[in-house]
Amino acid sequence: MPDPTGFLNHGRELPKKRPVALRLLDWREVYEPSSTELTKRQASRCMDCGVPFCHHGCPLGNRIPEWNDLMRTGRTGQAVSQLHATNNFPEFTGRLCPAPCEAACVLGIGDDAVAIKQIEVDIIDHAWGEGTVVPQPPLSLTGRSVAVVGSGPAGLAAAQQLARAGHAVTVYERDDAIGGLLRYGIPDFKLEKRHIDRRLAQLRAEGVEFVTSCEVGVDVSVGQLRRRHDAVVLAVGALQGRDTGLPGRALAGIHLAMPHLVGANRVVAGRAPFAPIDARGKHVIVIGGGDTGADCVGTAHRQGAASVTQLDLYPEPPAERDGAKDPWPTWPAILRTYPAHEEGAERVFAVAASEFTGEDGRVTGIRVSEVAVDKSGGRREVRPVPGTERVLPADLVLLAIGFEGTEDQPLLHHLGIERTPRGTVDCGPDWQTGAPGVFVCGDAHRGASLIVWAIAEGRAAAAGVHAYLGGANPLPSPVASDAAPLSV
Repeated sequence: MPDPTGFLNHGRELPKKRPVALRLLDWREVYEPSSTELTKRQASRCMDCGVPFCHHGCPLGNRIPEWNDLMRTGRTGQAVSQLHATNNFPEFTGRLCPAPCEAACVLGIGDDAVAIKQIEVDIIDHAWGEGTVVPQPPLSLTGRSVAVVGSGPAGLAAAQQLARAGHAVTVYERDDAIGGLLRYGIPDFKLEKRHIDRRLAQLRAEGVEFVTSCEVGVDVSVGQLRRRHDAVVLAVGALQGRDTGLPGRALAGIHLAMPHLVGANRVVAGRAPFAPIDARGKHVIVIGGGDTGADCVGTAHRQGAASVTQLDLYPEPPAERDGAKDPWPTWPAILRTYPAHEEGAERVFAVAASEFTGEDGRVTGIRVSEVAVDKSGGRREVRPVPGTERVLPADLVLLAIGFEGTEDQPLLHHLGIERTPRGTVDCGPDWQTGAPGVFVCGDAHRGASLIVWAIAEGRAAAAGVHAYLGGANPLPSPVASDAAPLSV
């Protein structure tokens, strides 16, 4: 039974952020730890709705009202069990998910939504602190073996589910450390890597083996992989960055976003002496207004950039939901300000670049114009506004304009798998590709998306593999393969 007046007695409140001047001196997470009292107060705001629309927003089907009330009443152990019933890694989603569940919160119709994401991360952090998150090795082994190619959230979720079912699981990762984008794509100020490392320790204790610095199709052949394993799960992500063909693109100092983030992460991890793309002392322009762009902004600040400007093609969105255009419980187009934006970045909306300018082979500026974006005809039409052209100075330009699907790689060719026009890998309702015994999940299947979708698909694909291998005991219920995608 929920607190019937909790949402009346308490407003939405989040933990404090570390001061900007302090957090720019290191790469630690922005938010300070939350107190148990604060978490209980926030959990009491959940109304336990007759129809909890937060479930509509969550691809994982998280049991949000249940673990909210368990946390409110101090039953933290049961709250953690409810978290793990649908989500292998709540400490990842609680830090990185944009929280479509909160956009669908019933309380959000007339008040601030329940702080679902923060409560989630507080519950699991408390459990780790209490030492109650322990390995769950299988009671018996099946004698079947599965290869998981890729170690991002989709691959790790699939690996854990299959290992707990008793299969021998080996995860192959082409980088020198496990974690995929969690490891080298997400900056530490959003996700400190200790959270990944302790989960990996749990997976190892459950029987999962990891092979790093190994690109399947290059360092180990597909034939060798198929002979070693009874099934293969492709969780190779969607890392093909979208580029631009604007004049001047060949100038030095213009880079895709991911090489910048990966290089900085490797330095922070102590795996590289210096970042190959360093913003120190430079005027940085980030093209792209999404999460990846914000990560570049925060990284450039910590590298010591002289200035950081983020360009967004679209007009500045409203601060609150427009009920006519984005009715509840759909995902609203509102202004989202990340902690990185509070650290000194300038955000410029409704502008588009037309040319990169430079001297002696290096970029020195970007020619931009204000634009009007029209999508009324079903296709996006961008029209420059006459008389608004100007040149912005730039020593470093980072392109954070999205991804074009999974990379063209030997693995897919050797398996005889063709990519779709979107750069993704298709599968049937059982998550099996056109290659028998080869399954796909996560961004490789749906394109660059949310971490909750990656984990959901990893769990669902694991269930498909388990059935393919003749598993007698069911896995935890996966998300249905035909679940409607979110427009985020």
